[in-house]
Amino acid sequence: MTAALTTPALHRPRRKVAIIGAGPGGLAAAMMLAASGAKVTVYEKDEVVGGRTRTLTSPQGYSFDLGPTFFLYPRILKEIFSRCGADLEQEVDLRRLDPQYRLIFEQGGTFQQLDASANIARMEAEIARFSPEDAKGLRPYMEENRAKLAAFKPVLERAFTTAADMMRPDMLKALPLMKPWSTVDRDLARHFRDPRVRLAFSFQTKYLGMSPFKCPALFTILSFLEYEHGVFHPIGGCGAVSGAMARVAERMGADFRLNTPVDRIAFEGKRARGVEVGGTRHDYDAVVVNADFAHAIPKLIPDHLRRGWKDKKIGKARYSCSTFMLYLGLDIPLPNVAHHNVILSEQYRENIGQIENGEIPEIPSLYVQNAGVTDPTLAPPGHSALYMLVPVPNLIKQPNWAAQSARFREVALDRLKVLGLGDIRKHIKYERIVAPQDWESDFAVGYGATFNLSHELPQMLLFRPGNRFRDVEGVYLVGGGTHPGSGLPVIYEGARITTSLLAEDLGLSGASSLPVPGGQLATATPAEA
Repeated sequence: MTAALTTPALHRPRRKVAIIGAGPGGLAAAMMLAASGAKVTVYEKDEVVGGRTRTLTSPQGYSFDLGPTFFLYPRILKEIFSRCGADLEQEVDLRRLDPQYRLIFEQGGTFQQLDASANIARMEAEIARFSPEDAKGLRPYMEENRAKLAAFKPVLERAFTTAADMMRPDMLKALPLMKPWSTVDRDLARHFRDPRVRLAFSFQTKYLGMSPFKCPALFTILSFLEYEHGVFHPIGGCGAVSGAMARVAERMGADFRLNTPVDRIAFEGKRARGVEVGGTRHDYDAVVVNADFAHAIPKLIPDHLRRGWKDKKIGKARYSCSTFMLYLGLDIPLPNVAHHNVILSEQYRENIGQIENGEIPEIPSLYVQNAGVTDPTLAPPGHSALYMLVPVPNLIKQPNWAAQSARFREVALDRLKVLGLGDIRKHIKYERIVAPQDWESDFAVGYGATFNLSHELPQMLLFRPGNRFRDVEGVYLVGGGTHPGSGLPVIYEGARITTSLLAEDLGLSGASSLPVPGGQLATATPAEA
């Protein structure tokens, strides 16, 4: 028998990567890098994983998602799980919702509701109740955005590292569909004349913390994704997805260090050499930052090393709105309240102007989740876990939030009457408020801007902080503050881009979870330590 030849390459030390933050981007990066053979250590300042996509629990047995509650476009995450030899649907119980959500329009003291369905015929019938003519626009809208997504997919799945990337053929092909001169609302007006119908297809810009009257026309694809690919509820909430990602990453060999904040990144010149934790330096070959960009980067990387994103530029950048959150444990069931409810004030456009000007709306639009109609695990029997989100100004626009929270709680609770609930105060058995100042102080969200840097064209693609952070060497970004942007599927895609760059730089086996030719995903096993 001939002995196998050995070479130094076969026994080279495993590359070591530190990930700062266990939010969705950090978790996806941990999975893929561990699958590529890196020795991954995840540092998380809190006692749980998930970042804004975590589960809040109460002593009374209520559970709430902290942030995202809509789970969209699971294809990307399925591919990431498959890359690690796991099956998303075996790890997480995903339930597709239909109706996807209920829209409630206020007008002249009356309310009209639209139950949004991915069934095109049913959705046309719903639209026709508002505008028979607009019902004819649904299929052309779907066809147009199907083509738009196909054109933009290559752009959203790759890095932008130099100016030349803005002139590549895929970008030039997609550019006419971007319509930089137009907005989501204006673009939708070609299909839907009734402003309420347009709102049904444009309120999704709030996923980016933006106004449909200013958000680039590219983002009409947000509502298309819902109707084409569905809205899902993970049993246990979106935090259950974060938990599953951490489990898989651990199976691949990633090491999670909870309750362990990173003080700073250790540099030798412009090259990152590790992280400092509690005064001790730990050496790594690369560092991935998943912490909120505006909040973390000034602390982690010295200002003099950052040419493109100095503290001054970070302070002057444009940020999304914030959100005022109420998590309520009620001692009553709510069988007549839909799973997802979007209450659109008659003053919706005025609300947006108020938020942009730093004013707190008195008759705000809001989102209410009553997931108990789908998921009995979130509250004790006969009880409900009610989640409320109200878009409000961030701390740049309105720094005096601490003095406003108690009063605004009453405003938000009064708005529940639109759902036919009356005054629910006497049924509240558990309550937690997260206001803009809490987002910043408790959850390390810069300026309380819950959707990160805004998604205006001057802060997208090459103009967003790079996946391979361009100001220094050995630092990479994941999360909503880098390309392609915010929203769970987009963050997962950004993590694929970032880990592919890192794998290329460190000579790993390749961290991308994109399908290989033939549609099969490669399954990697972590290298021996």
